[in-house]
This record gives sequence, C-alpha cells and structure tokens, in this order.
Amino acid sequence: MEEIQSIKQRFGIVGQSLQLDRALRTALRVASTDLSVLIMGESGVGKEIFSKIIHSSSPRKHAKSIAINCGAIPEGTINSELFGHEKGAFTGAAGERKGYFETYNGGTLFLDEIGEMPMDTQAYLLRVLESGEFIRVGSSQVLKTNVRIIAATNVDLEDLIKKNKFREDLYYRLNTVSIKVPALRERKEDIYMLFRKFSIDIAERYHFAPIQLDPEARMLLEAYHWPGNVRELKNIAEKSSILSEDRKLTAEKLAEFLPNFKQRTMSLLPQPHMEPAGLQEREILYKLLFDMKGDLNDLKKLVLGLIRSNDLRVPDSRSLKSLEPAMPVAEDAMPAFTEISGSLPEPEEEEELAGEPHPHHYAQLKPVILPAHHDQSGMGKMSKAEVVDDNLRLEDHEKQLIQRALRKFNGRRKEAAQELGISERTLYRKIRQYNL
Repeated sequence: MEEIQSIKQRFGIVGQSLQLDRALRTALRVASTDLSVLIMGESGVGKEIFSKIIHSSSPRKHAKSIAINCGAIPEGTINSELFGHEKGAFTGAAGERKGYFETYNGGTLFLDEIGEMPMDTQAYLLRVLESGEFIRVGSSQVLKTNVRIIAATNVDLEDLIKKNKFREDLYYRLNTVSIKVPALRERKEDIYMLFRKFSIDIAERYHFAPIQLDPEARMLLEAYHWPGNVRELKNIAEKSSILSEDRKLTAEKLAEFLPNFKQRTMSLLPQPHMEPAGLQEREILYKLLFDMKGDLNDLKKLVLGLIRSNDLRVPDSRSLKSLEPAMPVAEDAMPAFTEISGSLPEPEEEEELAGEPHPHHYAQLKPVILPAHHDQSGMGKMSKAEVVDDNLRLEDHEKQLIQRALRKFNGRRKEAAQELGISERTLYRKIRQYNL
C-alpha cells in the first residue's frame, strides 16, 4: 500500500478508488518482467501514465522510452517510422533512416491506439514480439532488437478481430498481461478530488483564488457521465476557473460549462416552469391515494369472488354486533377493517351477484374474520384469529411507490418521475430523504 501511495505522489495520480489501486498494483507487479502489456481503457483515462510507471519501475528505467500514437502516423509511412528504411526505398527516401525499434533498442516502446495499426504492420510487429527480428523498408538484412512493448487501446480488440481488422495471434501475443484502467464515472469518489487538484493548480499558475463548488454543484459534478474522462474534467476545471467571475460555483453556473449536460445526465437543476414544492408534494400524495384506492378495490373484488365461488353467507351488521365477546378476535384488527370498508369508493365495473345482495350492501358491513382452523367437531369455533396490520403511514406508502417506479424503469429517474407524476427534482429529493 505504501508503494502505491509513493507511485501516486511521484506521478501526480489523485484518487482512492479500489479499481484504480488494483490497476496500479498490477502495473507494479509486471514492471520487473519483460512481458508484453496491454492497457485497456477509454480515451482520457490516463493510459500513458501507466506505461511510464511500468518503464520507470523496470530494469529498463535507465534506457530510453517513447510513446507512439499508431493512429496519428499515416499508413504509408508507419512501417518506415517503426522499422526504418534504406536509401531509395521509396520516393523521398534520400537516405537511410533508423526506426524506433532500432533507436530505442534496450528501452520501451509504448504503442498507443494499437487498434489503428494497419494489418501489414501488425504482421511485422508480431515477428518482432516473437523473435526480436525486423527488416528495414527496402532492405533484405535482418536486424535484431530488444525492446519492451506496452500497447494501449480504447476499443474492444476482440470486436476488431471479428471484423478482420486486427490479427488474433497478435492480440494474444500483446495481451500477456492486461491492465484495465477504470473510467472516471466508475470512480465517482475521485471526481471532486481531481476537480480540486486541477482548479488549485491553475489558480497557483495564474495567481488567483481557486474556484469552489457548493454542495449541489458538487452533486452535479459527480452525476455527470464524463465521456472524456480525466482529460475532460481537467478542461472543465480550468475553463470554469478562468471564465467564472464568482469563486464559488453553483449548480446553474457549473452547468453552463457543460454544454451537453442536460442530454447526458438527468436534470437536477430547478427549471423556470417547475411548480412550487407544495404542489409537487401534493402531486405525489394524489398519486399515492389513487394507487391505494385501486388496491382496495382489487381487494374488494377478490373478497366478493371468494364469497360467490364458495357460496358463503355474509351476515349483516346487526348479526355481527350480536357475536359473543368470548370469541378471541383481535381488538385492533376489527376497527381498522370496519373504517376502511365503510369508506371505500364503489368499483365501477363490478357485476351484481346472482341471488346475492348488491356489492354496495357489502361495503356497509363489518367484515368477518375467518378462523385459522376448525376443531374436529366441525363446529367452526375460532381458536386463533389473524391480526391484520394495516400500515396507513403516508411516508411508508410514498417510499414504496418510489421504489416500485424505480424498479419498473431499472433506476432511470427521469422516467420514474414521469410515471409518478412529479418533477425529477422532487424525486431526487425523496430518494435522498428515504435513503434509497
């Protein structure tokens, strides 16, 4: 752990993510070997820093190293750049030239964006990896080199293999050890720390006070998708530090420096057309009551169906009052159901039972609590009553509704808020309130 902290301080790496520490630990373990390393990660996550860590911690640290972007070199000249050429090998070759494999013999080559390398160059690279041999362009003499290859890619090489754009044998030769550098959105706990570092660095460079974020702006900063990863975060920190007149950014001000924020991240900012908080809470209350009404109507239909299918006789309220007090019925269960049954709205689509009173009549009755089991004589004496705990707390039902909506839309808050009939801001506040 101390070694990882030392590496972070040496190379200016900021972060406490477990995924980041795991990648650094792998880099340190493989550094002492000559194995080929494939660094995978999105653009802007800092893959080149890992190549520097591996080289500086390896026995080759006193030799030279170079980073080569395979996608930036034209296809017609990349072989000459890597392997060199002889005089007159092609138009413009006025003299012989050493390539990177010859110039950096004994050192390290970092081949960035390896997925952009042409297919014929991949064949030459495979030969170097397997035997250490290469031939200059326009020459027939075989040369030897002893370089370590560290490759990096921001695309899925296996997909390129399926499309016949990357050699499968080269992929397995490069992928002796792979390091996955996490994207910035996968290490949210590091976002604010990185923002503070970048804003302090630029403030010290140009001699002004570092910019700060209020709690809501920090929340939005961590909620952003960051497609450009650390590179984009540094750009936003520097741009906001220079262009913002206030030294403390609000969420609204921060959003101005993120042009695609509303398209990539759920909107958490208050909008001009939003209703007051009281109306928003009233909306969710109405939604809760309507759902409760539907559930109770479904329950009533179920009871009526049981009565009809089992040919049960339902006593009226006078006969219920005449029940013997010795019956072990839970006292707290009867009032709860009595109050609900007396105030239920009538279902709109219920059919009248043949030979039975209209469902409106049942709504006026106090329900009978059925016994848990009968004795052997079949007299139906009640030996155990079922106590129904009907939770009528508004907050509990509101929390359940929000959970159901989030499950229905797989955590997509915007669609869940639309289903609940409330604004996204209110939904986000409720999520924080109930710790969902």
